[in-house]
Amino acid sequence: MATAATSPNERLTDRAGAWVDLGLTLPIFLVYQVAVVFLGVQNATDMVTGALLRLSDGSRTTYLLATMAIGVIFVGAFAVLGRGQAFRPHKFVQIAIEGVVYAVLMRIVAGYVVGSVFAGPNIKDEGRFVGFVMSMGAGFYEELTFRVILYGLGAKLLVWLVAHQKVDLTGAVQTSRFSFRTLGVMLGWGVACATLFSAVHYIGPMSDSFQMPSFVFRLVLGLVLTLIFATRGFAAAVWTHALYDVWVLVFR
Repeated sequence: MATAATSPNERLTDRAGAWVDLGLTLPIFLVYQVAVVFLGVQNATDMVTGALLRLSDGSRTTYLLATMAIGVIFVGAFAVLGRGQAFRPHKFVQIAIEGVVYAVLMRIVAGYVVGSVFAGPNIKDEGRFVGFVMSMGAGFYEELTFRVILYGLGAKLLVWLVAHQKVDLTGAVQTSRFSFRTLGVMLGWGVACATLFSAVHYIGPMSDSFQMPSFVFRLVLGLVLTLIFATRGFAAAVWTHALYDVWVLVFR
């Protein structure tokens, strides 16, 4: 079987393999995990930091060593399990450029639907460094939660139950037969996930006060991120989300 590493016809629009796609998010994950322990706040969907701190008995040094160990383990797993999937350094540049382009387009689409509103994480006036770190966390953990787990696994289960077809985590049908019922399920579930993605920003200690314009704005952002995830993969969605939040929180 030919791989991207050996194919002379590799195109920029070709999607990376699953392990390469995950590997492209490693810098965002590590930047957030290393820095967040010094902030005293964390992303609401962050499932790792609290657990690592508890395992480290509150020691930042132990926490940082454990975080770096996770990075090393991931790289080792990638080296073993990702064999046959081409990984080239220029992919980081490509995915960063894609993230910038998609973030701008996402802002334009949402602005066209709703107008100009603030729609970034609520970190009050904590400063640009905090804004940058929290942007990394939002990009990785919110995409993992809402796009991979909620939308990906949810669509996979619902399509199997309702349309009796198999789809992968991005919603791609794994058989040659495609039905409007499958499309309807994925579209409906995509809207539901985007609605939940928007709603979670109004829950918890760092929540915003509810306003319909910002709710709809974030719902549109969620729909666009779901489309990016389904067509370009997890890494593209993570980088788009993170860079959009950097734009809003650091350079706004």
